Amino acid sequence: MSDFETLMFSPMPPLVVEGVAACSRLHKLWEAADREATLAEIAPRIRGIATGGGHATMGGDVLARFPKLEIVSSFGVGYDHIDATWAGKHGIVVANTPDVLNDEVADTTFGLLLSVVRQLPQADRYLREGRWLKAPFPLTASLRGRTMGILGLGRIGRTIARRAEAFGMKVVYHGRRAQDDAPYLYYPTLAGMARACDILVAITPGGPETKNLVNAEVLDALGPNGIFINVARGSVCDQDALIAALRDRKILSAGLDVYADEPNVPRELIEMEHVVLLPHVGSGTKHTRDAMGQLVVDNLRSFISGRGPLTPVAETPWPATRRAP
Repeated sequence: MSDFETLMFSPMPPLVVEGVAACSRLHKLWEAADREATLAEIAPRIRGIATGGGHATMGGDVLARFPKLEIVSSFGVGYDHIDATWAGKHGIVVANTPDVLNDEVADTTFGLLLSVVRQLPQADRYLREGRWLKAPFPLTASLRGRTMGILGLGRIGRTIARRAEAFGMKVVYHGRRAQDDAPYLYYPTLAGMARACDILVAITPGGPETKNLVNAEVLDALGPNGIFINVARGSVCDQDALIAALRDRKILSAGLDVYADEPNVPRELIEMEHVVLLPHVGSGTKHTRDAMGQLVVDNLRSFISGRGPLTPVAETPWPATRRAP
């Protein structure tokens, strides 16, 4: 048994639990009768943490409880639940699970988009309710001639862009800076891009820097023929502004996989017939979740063996700098 001790705050997929236990001494905090007493006893020895976005939020105050902590291996691409900047300054590496879910999230994006534009869930209900017997389903909007604006042209954003091109759409993008190798037109402001497109796809990381980026001004710029798709984080969009824009028909429709306070979805959204809502299933296939879980394990295993993490995040490049006092 390795003398490297790893903490898991909450249950993770069996593949992760078994894989982490095989390469380190694993502490399952959810099994502790007294969590605080257990934390106090094991914290001085913990060198690794395995976690996920739906688990404990780890700010600097939490990370500081583990004086020997060296790595946090997180399940998912987004890591806004971890203060990676603090971790980087204190010699702790944070690893996430990029790339393995790009195609799945891009597929979900287009499932949402097609469902929104062609009103596929509404058409399904129309048939099931026997209404087709009385009249044909109404004509819908189309993808033809539309421009997609991508907020966040990262790995997943580029995968979405390639699918958009295959559908015959023009693609533009907005982010913190223009990317030299991107073959798409860059807009320095989000509102400017929203005015130039009629499909706005959010696939940017969550966290304080992107909170409420999609606000009333952006939605107004998107316009009455505009469609908003959010497969990023609920925090990226001002949810109240979105509800108002949908209610007042300032935009045509929206397809949402993420929300501000999951799993609580506002009643106003649920009662709107012209939006499509999913329960945060962007990467939710067994194939992809297994690949994500394996990467959590592989990051820890590689680190413990001395080879370093496989996928460290930008704020904590490897090799890590010496821990600050």
